[in-house]
Amino acid sequence: MQTMDFGRLRALRELALRKTMAAVAEALFISPSAVSQQITQLEAEAGLALVERRGRGVNLTPAGLRLVEHTNRIMAALEEAKTDLAAMKQVVAGELRVAAFPSVAAVLVPPTIAALADLHPELRVSFHEMEPTDGLAALRAWQTDIALIDDLTVPPSQLEANVETMQITTDTLFAMLPAAHPLAAKKSVHLSDLRHDSWALDTASNAYGEMIVRECRARGFEPNIRGYCNGFEVVLAFVESGRTVSVLPGLRVHRVKHYRGRVAMRRVSPALPRKILLAFRRGELRNPAIAAFVRELQGIAKRLET
Repeated sequence: MQTMDFGRLRALRELALRKTMAAVAEALFISPSAVSQQITQLEAEAGLALVERRGRGVNLTPAGLRLVEHTNRIMAALEEAKTDLAAMKQVVAGELRVAAFPSVAAVLVPPTIAALADLHPELRVSFHEMEPTDGLAALRAWQTDIALIDDLTVPPSQLEANVETMQITTDTLFAMLPAAHPLAAKKSVHLSDLRHDSWALDTASNAYGEMIVRECRARGFEPNIRGYCNGFEVVLAFVESGRTVSVLPGLRVHRVKHYRGRVAMRRVSPALPRKILLAFRRGELRNPAIAAFVRELQGIAKRLET
């Protein structure tokens, strides 16, 4: 059997996670034909069929699944070696890759990166906006070092054994109302109080929109959604128009203070909390760069809570 190329092994591992050549190509920033070629070459090196094509999707053969298991162990060993060397140097330097979803990213990530730039000028932090499930997939695929997720979108049952999490803060939901809305005079709002209103929802994350609809149904009504928005700014514009309500994460409230007077934010009662978690590969908190990011993030989250 020929020596196996590590890049091709990585492509096979991505295929096991993402199921289609197109998704692997997007993750690895290459063309689908290049992915297909890498898999074909890897099969020639292995002397065995590694994938079975099923329509647009791909299933791995038993040999392919076994090879992915070995690839996981190889990548974990390489990552552990990198972490050990970084821990021995005790220097916060190099590149740190961070993934976070919009409401958390807008409030917590920029000040954390700014603080790290002052404290550790040799550390380069790169950020990618990703929904929690995508960030977790990127973490599993060694495409990011840290992923900020939440327990509503990613329940504990979906976490793999080699992923550790740490709670950063607890977020609660707020109703966002036109300033002249009758409920704007209240300190808190029940979801069922909004059963007769027209809604706009940020549907950039399917999981978030589904969670809001699920909570409404649990209270005996179907929300009358008139605006399906791919971003918070459009939701805000709908509410400002005076004819629409919405529900937003509490972390967003920190970003819309200057809109008060045109919209009102009122806490949802009873509270709908979600835990904001920081996820990283098991054992990598020993890495000085990851440890430094965690310390700064925790400090900023604590200041926001107060």
